[in-house]
Amino acid sequence: MLQTEYLTFQYKKGNQIFKFPNITLEKRENLLILGKSGIGKTTLLHLCAGLLTPLSGKITINKTDINSLSNNELNTFRGKNIGLVFQKNHLVQSLNVFENLQTRLFFSKKNTTNKEIEDLLKQLDIYDLKNKKVNKLSEGQLQRLGIALSIIHNPKVILADEPTSSLDDQNCNTVIKILKEQAKLTSANLIVITHDHRLKSHFQNSITL
Repeated sequence: MLQTEYLTFQYKKGNQIFKFPNITLEKRENLLILGKSGIGKTTLLHLCAGLLTPLSGKITINKTDINSLSNNELNTFRGKNIGLVFQKNHLVQSLNVFENLQTRLFFSKKNTTNKEIEDLLKQLDIYDLKNKKVNKLSEGQLQRLGIALSIIHNPKVILADEPTSSLDDQNCNTVIKILKEQAKLTSANLIVITHDHRLKSHFQNSITL
């Protein structure tokens, strides 16, 4: 379960204080957050991931107040329980696709077989690229690899920042289907932030910032 209460945030160099609506998601509940650029969508996602510290308010994931954790505890908690799909992928450039996924599993301390990794790559239509270095991938391929990295360790919360922005309609539908299926499989919450209105039909719950 994920819950946010009375969240506010202010960047050090800005005067604006962002105020966010309360969110309560039970197991397997998903949420689409829509809004234009600059409204605070990514800020909210980074708060939920513990990458930013709120000015005020509380974030609870699986009964854990994440802002009460030490830095080391938060890093461990995030590695095991949160899957992040960034707009800009954070990949090890010297490794190939398969090795990047193995590295993600190593740091999350989760055991997954090579077959499970290969099956996920097949679902995302990047299996043929498994031995390619990531600097040889297209933007769409990098985005699908980012999806794989966010769900390979079976997180309890999947947070996706514009996961379909560079994808055509077919791959857009494929990616959202996989994210939703993975969330259902592990009883996880899926939160997607986007300005891509193609996704509205895929979600029962949505809010606009």
